[in-house]
Amino acid sequence: MKDELYDLVIVGGGPAGLTAGIYDCRARLNTVLLEKRLPGGQLVNIELVENYPGFEKGISGAELASAMEAQATHFGLKIKQTEVLGVELGQRHKLVKTDSGEYRARALIFAGGSEREKLGVPGEDKLAGRGVSYCATCDGPLFRDQSVAVVGGGDAAVSEALFLTKFASSVVLIHRRNQLRAAKLVQERILSHPKMGFRWDSVVEEMGGGEQLEWVKLRNVKSGETSRLPVSGIFVYVGQKPATEYLKGVLPLDEAGYIITNEFMETTIPGVLAAGDIRHSSGRQIVIAAGEGATAALSAERYLEKQTPSP
Repeated sequence: MKDELYDLVIVGGGPAGLTAGIYDCRARLNTVLLEKRLPGGQLVNIELVENYPGFEKGISGAELASAMEAQATHFGLKIKQTEVLGVELGQRHKLVKTDSGEYRARALIFAGGSEREKLGVPGEDKLAGRGVSYCATCDGPLFRDQSVAVVGGGDAAVSEALFLTKFASSVVLIHRRNQLRAAKLVQERILSHPKMGFRWDSVVEEMGGGEQLEWVKLRNVKSGETSRLPVSGIFVYVGQKPATEYLKGVLPLDEAGYIITNEFMETTIPGVLAAGDIRHSSGRQIVIAAGEGATAALSAERYLEKQTPSP
């Protein structure tokens, strides 16, 4: 590991990273992918993917992730479960430091994706894992026949709220606006669902209870009125932040922390690329991440072809 020099290290095992691995292993590049969780990233937590080409009736995120992983390893991709702690980006070699050792490579693709944003309200951290969740697919079955809430109005929030109706007795969607941002088809489903309730123009100001979540305090942004909503669980989907804390001062990032690249997924450092949700102006869609992973892989291959191999 420490003494081996890879052609390419890919950081992140979501759709972008796995697609890059497929492409560059087919190009016979010695490639390793580093992922701190399961291959597939956040994809494994999505109950149903309906907009990925090739699946008429959709496919579960876990199945799609497993298929991508199987295809990548079939072509020779090495996958290591480890957390990246830092990097050194030299002109010839890139050093990736992890909690299990160091990896050297001639080229590097960052495809680490993003993580769920928190609300940052009182009680949220204290009750995390005790009623406060950021993954309905992971924790939804724990709230069978109980009342829960979902915060957000985009595709993720609406899709996960629909998933929760399979278990919860009622689901209340809390949104700071008076209309949803999700795809129209999904909106139609949720607005007509008998288990769904809505708190429009509202934000969560506090989460409370004893050992478990018991209520959330809401404020109407138009009237200013506050109220308590009794719930056993709350699922937060208010956006994402890039997993780039360890890259501050190392790579050019935008104000939100996303990696800046050109249209070929190249950063300003030769041989260092980025793809998927971690990248500035990415479309935050599975199919787009996969496409960017392919573009990054091809750019990495072209870069390596121009380099003189060195020990």
